[in-house]
Amino acid sequence: MEFNLDKDLCFFDLETTGLHVIRDRIIQIAIVKYPADGTEVKEYSTLVNPGIPISPESSEVTGIVAEDIKNKPSFKQLAVEVYDFIGDSDLAGFNSNRFDVPILMEEFHRVGLDFSIENRRLIDAQQIFYKMEPRNLEAAVRFYCDKNMENAHDAMADVRATIEVLKGQIEMYRERDYLNKDGEKVEVPVKNDMDSLSRFSTNPDILDVTQRLKYDKSGMVIFNFGKYKGRKVADVFKDDPQYYRWITDKEFSVQVKNIVRNIYTNEVVGHRNN
Repeated sequence: MEFNLDKDLCFFDLETTGLHVIRDRIIQIAIVKYPADGTEVKEYSTLVNPGIPISPESSEVTGIVAEDIKNKPSFKQLAVEVYDFIGDSDLAGFNSNRFDVPILMEEFHRVGLDFSIENRRLIDAQQIFYKMEPRNLEAAVRFYCDKNMENAHDAMADVRATIEVLKGQIEMYRERDYLNKDGEKVEVPVKNDMDSLSRFSTNPDILDVTQRLKYDKSGMVIFNFGKYKGRKVADVFKDDPQYYRWITDKEFSVQVKNIVRNIYTNEVVGHRNN
């Protein structure tokens, strides 16, 4: 089956020093790029020297140890070629919306590159899997592809497995509707259409990939964490300006900081000046 594309699509997977999307660093990156014009599929794969220790847990899962990456290039050295390889592609992966995308955004930010997702569709095969068959990548390969996965947690093996899983999902659910948590029917959400797949595997109410901010029912931006969870961001900053400064100083993603900075500038400072 060929993907129905109106824009380039990059499947990607990252192996990292740990699971913290702000503090941890990439140790392996693999990308498979499907050009929208139907030309040859391109692949990119490399180990990366993270500049910080790899956690024992990460080494146990990935098999990558310090010796493997000590002479490899840093992300800063690779950033431009990775950035150019991805281009303006849509992004797809497995658990990519909550893990791989925010880590990649942070890595680019640290080297001074603005990797925006505003004009990219994000397709997360794990979210489709969890919604349609509430289970990890190995189980998805068995379920959708009727085979066992080899070399799990090698980045390129994971990318190739994710490609097969998404194809299997499109094939399996091409005639199936979905009932959401409110009991509303969504007609055939999983089909060979990147708009539909992106809508189904992302939450439109969530503003940032670390899920710290969201829209309320009236469309206002509210906090999705902490002591002000559920309160409007602008109202909190008017009542407690120190909370804005706390967010900008702490380990929040660059995406969160940009969003709250815009709200603070336009709705708090701007309101005072009017």
